[in-house]
Amino acid sequence: MRINLFDEIPRIEGDGIVLRRLTNADVSALNELVSSPRVYRYLPTYLFEKQFDDQHQMIKELYDTWFAAKESIILGVEVRGDGGICGLAEFYGLREEIHKISVGYRFLERSWGRGVATQTVHLMVDYLYTKTTIEVITASTMVQNEASARVLQKNDFIRTARAVEEDWGYDTPTIADKWFC
Repeated sequence: MRINLFDEIPRIEGDGIVLRRLTNADVSALNELVSSPRVYRYLPTYLFEKQFDDQHQMIKELYDTWFAAKESIILGVEVRGDGGICGLAEFYGLREEIHKISVGYRFLERSWGRGVATQTVHLMVDYLYTKTTIEVITASTMVQNEASARVLQKNDFIRTARAVEEDWGYDTPTIADKWFC
């Protein structure tokens, strides 16, 4: 039986990677993540975790408010054996009437180049298509973010629009690519 995406906060496990609910034990890694300009150089300015000075409060609001309102599910990405999270996996922009969701992700620099993003997106897509009622998955990337484009391509996403203007919270529109899986 398939569930509606926001029926529960999922725990998604794969070979060596776990996507799980954030806890207060993750605050140090979250602080490291949000303080890295390199991590966020290709991301919107308004991401949930960037809105808080206190990551303890962010975790509380995330699950008490945003999850309850079906705004977003953000999970910590943990590589088994590394101890703690190395990034975030996000489901957002739910359109229940057409069973559509968008996915996003961001990782600590020390996890770049290790295949963690590719594995994370694979787990997200597999979970959505096999366990939930979601039928359409989309993503957006800045055109300059070639690494993220490769991650999506490795997970069978197809670029459906190239270099379109989007509002990512910057002074000028962001030029982004749109993806579909």
